[in-house]
Amino acid sequence: MAKFLSQDQINEFKECFSLYDTKQRGKIRGSELLAVMRSLGTSPTPGEVQRHLQLHRMDRNAELDFSTFLNIMYRQMKQEEPQEEILRALAMLDREKRGVIAVPELRAKLTRLGEKLSEEEVDDLLREAKVGPNGTIKYEEFVRLVCLPSVDY
Repeated sequence: MAKFLSQDQINEFKECFSLYDTKQRGKIRGSELLAVMRSLGTSPTPGEVQRHLQLHRMDRNAELDFSTFLNIMYRQMKQEEPQEEILRALAMLDREKRGVIAVPELRAKLTRLGEKLSEEEVDDLLREAKVGPNGTIKYEEFVRLVCLPSVDY
């Protein structure tokens, strides 16, 4: 599965993995997997972590190596697919199925539900978006824009 991850991702995962590899043996305990995965930006539930471990015939007391960890991270990242999740959520708001959402409604959802954004964060996102003359945004384009990798230079 590592062939599907970028070298930058692998390096980031290795750095975090090493922080939990307290005995410096190239292994972490299964009981630490949830914390390591969440610190890397994924959001597995305890049940999902248990299933990942079971897939590799391990339990919470077992130790897993970095290769196994990469495999688990790849599977979790593919499972989460934030772009699809966001699209589904916005599509539910589109009662008329026109592919657009009103800016005030989007702002309200982003500042009041889930992981709440500040007004300034929403302003930054909307500055990048193409707001139509009637005050709506094509949400597929918006999600594509929001999910672009951040520029790192």
